[in-house]
Amino acid sequence: MMNYEQKLEQLSNDFGAWWEKGFPIPEMTNNLYPYEKLFSPIQINSITLKNRLVMGPMGNISMCEETGRPNSKMLKYFEERAKGGVGLITTGLVPVSYGIDTSLIELGQLSYFPRIDRSRTVFAGWRDLASMCHSHGSKIFIQLTPGLGRVGNPQCLITQKKFPRSASVNPNWYMKDVPCLRLSDRKMTAIIRRIGQGAADAKSATLDGVYLHGHEGYLLEQCTNPAFNRRKLGKYSNYEAFGIDMVKEIRRRVGEHYPIMYRIDLSLMLNHTYKDKMNTTSPLKKFKNERTAQQTLDYMKNLVRAGVDMFDVDLGCYDNWWLPHPPGSMPSGCFLDIAEIAKKYFEENNIKSNKGLPVPVVGVGKLGYPDLAEQALRDGKCDMVMLARPLLSDPDWCNKAYAGKTKDIIPCIGCQEGCINEFVEGGHPQCAVNPRTAFEEELSKEIPRSPIQKNVAVIGAGPAGVTAAGVLLERGHKVTLFEKEAVIGGNIVPGSFPKIKYEINNYLQYLNYRVEEYQKNENFTLKLSTPADADSLKAEGFDAIIIASGTRQARPPVKGIDKSIVHSTVDILKNPDAIKDAKKVVVIGGGVVGAETAYFLKYEHHKPDVKVVEMDKYIMNHTCTANRGHIIHYLEEAGVELLNCATLTEVLDNGVKVKQNRHKNVPNPYNTWSPILPENVENPIDMLHKIRDEGQERTLEADAVVVAAGVKSADELFFACQSVHAAPELYNIGDSFHPAKIFEAVKSAYRKARSI
Repeated sequence: MMNYEQKLEQLSNDFGAWWEKGFPIPEMTNNLYPYEKLFSPIQINSITLKNRLVMGPMGNISMCEETGRPNSKMLKYFEERAKGGVGLITTGLVPVSYGIDTSLIELGQLSYFPRIDRSRTVFAGWRDLASMCHSHGSKIFIQLTPGLGRVGNPQCLITQKKFPRSASVNPNWYMKDVPCLRLSDRKMTAIIRRIGQGAADAKSATLDGVYLHGHEGYLLEQCTNPAFNRRKLGKYSNYEAFGIDMVKEIRRRVGEHYPIMYRIDLSLMLNHTYKDKMNTTSPLKKFKNERTAQQTLDYMKNLVRAGVDMFDVDLGCYDNWWLPHPPGSMPSGCFLDIAEIAKKYFEENNIKSNKGLPVPVVGVGKLGYPDLAEQALRDGKCDMVMLARPLLSDPDWCNKAYAGKTKDIIPCIGCQEGCINEFVEGGHPQCAVNPRTAFEEELSKEIPRSPIQKNVAVIGAGPAGVTAAGVLLERGHKVTLFEKEAVIGGNIVPGSFPKIKYEINNYLQYLNYRVEEYQKNENFTLKLSTPADADSLKAEGFDAIIIASGTRQARPPVKGIDKSIVHSTVDILKNPDAIKDAKKVVVIGGGVVGAETAYFLKYEHHKPDVKVVEMDKYIMNHTCTANRGHIIHYLEEAGVELLNCATLTEVLDNGVKVKQNRHKNVPNPYNTWSPILPENVENPIDMLHKIRDEGQERTLEADAVVVAAGVKSADELFFACQSVHAAPELYNIGDSFHPAKIFEAVKSAYRKARSI
């Protein structure tokens, strides 16, 4: 018998230098076409799905009316994915515990979640959604959740004067000093009844099934995992009881022919992730007694007996968020072994659903590459494949894969800036590489032709420039794309070199493919190795000029910054041999670029001593929690020293001088089990822990200093063009307008080009 815990320990260790551990670095190939397994039917209870592809649940936060009724934004968003050919659509979270889970309600009794518990106020939206999906041959399951519990918004303490709730007294994830109070058995029973009612309403609304959100440390898992459920008395001190009673209640309300799907993690992976910290670190030490993999499998068996028809299985929770939300730096197919464990367990124990059918296990975890997904099915790793973010980046993924047009698939880059970080910061889910995602109700798929053809220059062939050029061509304009370098891609070219940036490299290949397609259009001209200047652009008589000239590297103005041991991140990523003999490297700047460069130097080039110096309180601030968590955790595992609240003061011949604040309230730079709050959210308890200046001078030895101190907009060309009136229409977009991420650059380019 497999030792499951040893397997989990191995995976946790392997997720650092994963490319050395047998994980693939996939590309958008079609070597296994035609995809016979992906596009074969499967029966789930009483329904048949046309293919093995499932649209994963992605929180539809702020994509509905404030009453919770699905509106045109939400409807068109899902309809676009149904048109794209996916067999089964699952919604994002739909809570049913309003009035019990106090973290769900905004001021004014409004909700940023879709709701199905407001009776006829919301029913019409769900019926419309089901009809739209059915029109395109897709089935749709609603993802019901008992609530958020300790991972919910603790502002209810301020806005409602009520504590958040959980299975036991647990610290809130966002503010660990805020306790979540224990739910009574009576309240838990009430939630179960509401789930049953939600399932009955979903069936009445012609939705095709119910999907229970039982993973990632949300309230259902808090009640069904001894890490969070530490009750000693009462019915629900049995950690399986809440989930099993819930499934039984759903079955009672919907009958035996209505599908039930359950999302679960085989393990929270807290002990395997944090090891000794589980004994010493608050709040982790409270969660030591997590459900083992064997206990999870036994629980799944009992859930099937109660009426569950299918599962998808992953790892992790909010406290190690890079696992349930694997970022670009994680390997593709990272949880296929987990799906296989569950699948084999069902097969070996002859576990069948109440309909007498095998219990399908859905594979999850960065499977957005057709060959990889098909191989997983052929190898028997899973029965179905879940695509979440890949269907944000390209809603036509399924149709394109079925037709063998894999090069046309827009690849997800794993940045999680649009799909997760955007709604964490207060927006709604979007996509960095697909500017129409969640704007389908506003922006038609077919770009309208312009009534007048214009001659347009686009300066810069990075993501913004290439996006703008493509839209302009579809508008019917003549386009000349200028690029000062000899290659397409702009700043993402050096950013695509590290192994952990393989998805950026795939996106770079996609951009090159798009430009190759543009070159088949007689209205398109590409000028590589051609720097543009205002006078020559004016002389060519363009009707419009779009400046997308990107950024330039910034260097801190300190003594010795021009010494020979100082290098830019761009130079090192392009040519790491420039410091091949360096044993001690100091990276100046602990944002995304600096931290990922340190990872590159440590894991790929095996530098024995790497340090990161960052002025901010936090390493990788303003980055998705999952993305920063993976990088920071494995930097610590590799022994990389992170110095936050530290300022470079001088570069020496053999190192650097820094001033580091060593005050006791300086945040732990390795903290990956708690999030960074958005800046507009004030933690009143943190006000008691002010950071006073206790700066200490330190000298760090170094053979090489790599500067990742940010960038500045390369906007000189725009202002030069403006001063000479180089064209009647002049626009500045992307990084040359404001240094940002691919998310902002692509969105601005798309919208601007559609308006010309």
